[in-house]
Amino acid sequence: MKAKLLGLGAFLITVFVIVPWLIAISGRWDFYYTLTSVALLSIASAGVWLTFYIGRINIGQGAYALAGGYVSAILITKAGFSFWATLPLAGLFCAGLSVLIGLPILRLRGVYFAMVTLVLTEVGRLSALALPVTNGAKGITSIPLPGEVSVFGLTLIPDFATLENPKLAFYLVAVLLMVICYAALYRIVNSRLGHLCRSLQQNEELSASIGVNTAYLRVLAYSISSFFGGIAGAMFVAISQSIYPSSFQVADSVNFMLNCFLGGLGYVFGPMLGTLMLYFGWDLLFTTGRFQLLIYSSLLILLMLFLPNGVLSLFERKGVRK
Repeated sequence: MKAKLLGLGAFLITVFVIVPWLIAISGRWDFYYTLTSVALLSIASAGVWLTFYIGRINIGQGAYALAGGYVSAILITKAGFSFWATLPLAGLFCAGLSVLIGLPILRLRGVYFAMVTLVLTEVGRLSALALPVTNGAKGITSIPLPGEVSVFGLTLIPDFATLENPKLAFYLVAVLLMVICYAALYRIVNSRLGHLCRSLQQNEELSASIGVNTAYLRVLAYSISSFFGGIAGAMFVAISQSIYPSSFQVADSVNFMLNCFLGGLGYVFGPMLGTLMLYFGWDLLFTTGRFQLLIYSSLLILLMLFLPNGVLSLFERKGVRK
C-alpha cells in the first residue's frame, strides 16, 4: 500500500508540477495540446478496458465520443448551457444510449459482439451527417471556450477566454479528469462489483449458476464505459471549439482498443500507458515515411507474441500480479 501511495504521489507531482515546469522552460506550448489529447484518449480507452474486463471486445467507443461531443456542442450553441454543465450531461446521455444499444447486443458472445460494436462508429458518423440538429457535414463550429465557474463570488474555474494560456488550463483540467476517471475505475475493479465482473470474464454460465445477475453487470459495465467515452468527446469539443461527423472514426475506435492491448489488459492503468506509447510511437515512426505502417503493424504483432499481457507485464514481479 505504501509503495502504491508513493507511486501515486510521484505521478501527480510529475503531471501537475514537473511537466508544466519543463514545458515552460522549453517554451514548447504546443506540448500542452498533445498531452491533453493523450489524457482524453486514455479516458476513452479506460472505458474500452472495462468492457474487456467483463469479457467483451468493444470496437465502438468512437461512437460514444462522437455522441458526447455533439451533445455538448448542441447544448452550448443552441441551448446556452455552460460547458461545465454539459460535461456530465454528455456522459450521462452516452450511458443511457449504451443501455438501449447494449441490452440486445450484450447477449451476443465474443466476436459477434465485437463485430456489432465495430459498426457503431460508422452509424454515429452517418447519423451526424443526416440529422438537422448536428448541422450535417458542416458540423458545429465557433463553440465558445469554457466560461467561469464561481460559488458565492469565489471563482473556482476562470473564464478560459480571458486566460493568457488556455492550453495550460485545458491540460490541467484534462489530466485532473483523467486522474478522477482512473481512480473511479480502480475503485470499481477492487470492489465487490469488480470481483463479480471478473467472474463474467472467466465463466458466465458458472456466475449465473451461483446467482450473479450477468445481464445487469454487462449493461452496467458497458454504460460506465460509454460514460467515459462521452466526457472525453465533450472535452475534445471544448479544446477544438468545433465538431464534425468525421471527428471520431472507426480508426479511433480501433486505437482505443489497441491502447488497452499495448498497456496490458490485466492492469487498470494499462490503457493510460498504452495511449501514451501509441500516440508518441506513431509520431516517431512518421520519420520512416512509407514504411511507417509496416513497422507499426510489425511491432504490434511482436508485442502480442512476446508480451501478450502488455508492456506493464514487464514490471510484474515473479508470482505477484499488480
